[in-house]
Amino acid sequence: MNEPLSPLIHLIDDDLAVRESLALLIGTVGLRTQGWADPQAFLEGFDRGGIGAIVLDVRMPGIGGLALLETLIAQGVDQPMIMLTGHGTVEMCRRAFKAGAAEFLEKPVDDEQLLEALQHAVRQHIRSRERAQADQAARERHAQLSEREREVLGFIVAGLTNKEIARALALSPRTVETHRANLFAKLGCDSLAQLIRRYAALVDSTP
Repeated sequence: MNEPLSPLIHLIDDDLAVRESLALLIGTVGLRTQGWADPQAFLEGFDRGGIGAIVLDVRMPGIGGLALLETLIAQGVDQPMIMLTGHGTVEMCRRAFKAGAAEFLEKPVDDEQLLEALQHAVRQHIRSRERAQADQAARERHAQLSEREREVLGFIVAGLTNKEIARALALSPRTVETHRANLFAKLGCDSLAQLIRRYAALVDSTP
C-alpha cells in the first residue's frame, strides 16, 4: 500500500499525448501519476489499497469511462474519481455523479480547476482512510470487551452512576468500578467524554 503522504493519481486515457500532458501538469503540485491506455489493464493491475485519485476519460475504446466508473464503484473502490470529456452532455454529467464521480470536467480542462479538484480529492481520500482505520480500531477494541463490560459500557453512556449500574446488574459498586477501569483501559480512553465519543463512533461505524 502506498504511504498516505505519497498519493498516486491514475490517468486513464487512450491518448498518449493527453496522459503525458496531464502527468506533467499534475507533477507541478508534487503528485505522482501512473498512466493507463487500457481500462481493462487498469482494472486488473492497479493497487486498490493505495491513496490517491483516478482520472477517467469518458470516451475510450472498449470499456468507456462511465462504464469503468460504475464497475469500480460496484467493486468497492474508494479512490475519488474525476471524469474528463470533450463532448459532455447534461445526461452524461448526471449519470457520472449518480454513479459516484467526485468531479466532472470538460476538455480542454482548466489547469487550476483540475489541480484543485485533484488536491481536494486526495485530501478527502486520506481523511476517509483515516476514519476507516479509526473505526476498525474501535471495533477491535470493542471485541475485546466481555459481555458484562459491554453491559456496563451501555449504562455508562446512558448516564448512570456506578451505584445505579450496580443495582441494575445486581453487582457491588466495587465490581462496577473494576469493570469501568477495564473499559477505560481496553478502549484506550482517558476521560468519560472520550469514552462516550468512541462508543458513539463505534455505533456509527457498525453496519
